[in-house]
Amino acid sequence: MSEGHQATGNSAGGTGESDEDFYVGRALMLATVAALGGFLFGFDTAVINGTVTAVREQFDLSSGVIGFVVSSALLGCVVGAFIAGRLADRIGRVRVMEIAAVLFFVSSIGSALAFGPIDLTIWRVIGGLGVGAASVIAPAYIAEIAPASIRGRLGSLQQLAIVLGIFVALLTNAWLAGVAGGAAEELWLGLDAWRWMFGIEIIPAIAYGVLATTIPESPRYLVQVGRTDEARDTLAGILKTGIDDRIREIGTTIKRETKSSFADLKGPALGLLPIVWIGVLLSVFQQFVGINVIFYYSSTLWLSVGFDEDTALAQSVITSVTNIVVTLIAIGLIDKIGRRKLLAIGSTGMLICLGTLAWIFASAPLVDGEPALGDTQGVIALIAANGFVVFFGVSWGPAVWVLLGEMFNNRVRGAALGLAASVQWIANFGVSATFPGLADISLGVPYGLYTLFALLSLVFVLKYVPETKGKQLEDM
Repeated sequence: MSEGHQATGNSAGGTGESDEDFYVGRALMLATVAALGGFLFGFDTAVINGTVTAVREQFDLSSGVIGFVVSSALLGCVVGAFIAGRLADRIGRVRVMEIAAVLFFVSSIGSALAFGPIDLTIWRVIGGLGVGAASVIAPAYIAEIAPASIRGRLGSLQQLAIVLGIFVALLTNAWLAGVAGGAAEELWLGLDAWRWMFGIEIIPAIAYGVLATTIPESPRYLVQVGRTDEARDTLAGILKTGIDDRIREIGTTIKRETKSSFADLKGPALGLLPIVWIGVLLSVFQQFVGINVIFYYSSTLWLSVGFDEDTALAQSVITSVTNIVVTLIAIGLIDKIGRRKLLAIGSTGMLICLGTLAWIFASAPLVDGEPALGDTQGVIALIAANGFVVFFGVSWGPAVWVLLGEMFNNRVRGAALGLAASVQWIANFGVSATFPGLADISLGVPYGLYTLFALLSLVFVLKYVPETKGKQLEDM
């Protein structure tokens, strides 16, 4: 759709609000720049995939230690996500994006030059701070600038950017390893290929930081701090009509509601508001199905069941391409069939695929302590792994980020989104850090657990998750 295309948005609950005309091109541009944080999010968390074996061998690390090093960035993600929402309420959404870009840049350089597991862990944690902040600020900013009728599609750009970041990270990993003859082999300037895998992140980090300076602040933040004229200018670039009405709506909600704080999240349901619990559990289930095991450890996984390094890295790239394609499909569906139905479809498909993987890995014969897949089992495992990515990518990947950006009212959005994102990173850390140890027992063990959580996620969606399609944020 081109700039100036006229579209209509619907208000929920029969509020009588008139349809809004908006500039799709402008809204898309702002959302795309914000979503670049998602690109770095995906790149930073997936780049470790191609370095695991080389780092483990170079620093002579045990399964437990390499599991911690791989997942250490997630500790920074927890902190970054936890503080980003409230920090954005104080200094603005765009300023937090700029800070995140600096953190990505510093982490990239430090990780590339790391001389041991301790300082590598420190640099990865610093990068994690940027990832955590980006994971909160991008969906919040997009939700606040997007017209309601296309908010789901624009919010899904965050997930598209994440999977593109994953794809680029895995593709550059495969390319660098191919040029050097292996991730542990020397490449340019006397540095091993795995170090260049980390170092190349400085390019998107610089792009994100520069482009963040070109977009306006969120109109909700601007009204909140009394810069109403700037908020009106921002909205004028997006909306064709109803600008003053929208300013009044934002102003009314801000006057009615106190500044977001974690105290506002308290409620009767085990200490939290029910809607906050829904956000927290969405985050938990998104991670507990084990999606990031595919993106952090897939190369190591395929190596362990008999693939050579080139094939394993190529398979990881193919998986990430699959993720991109289905995310594009999700963008086309999310505002048509809704968030809740997508999640239910995804949970059902993931349950089948993960169950298949658990059965194959649990029943495979062991050769030198590793599962040996025959030709038939290997093909089925590859189909099931990619099927899992398909069902996740079309549902839980984009829909959770969209829901977290829009399901909370203005009073609690910053704090609730920060809490939910922090819990998501804690869950991610738990899954990522425990996978090597569980896999040492049997690959059937972790995949059996992920199958169980896919089943629980389906029950949770059907019973508790609300539909937010078409509602204005002020109506939440």
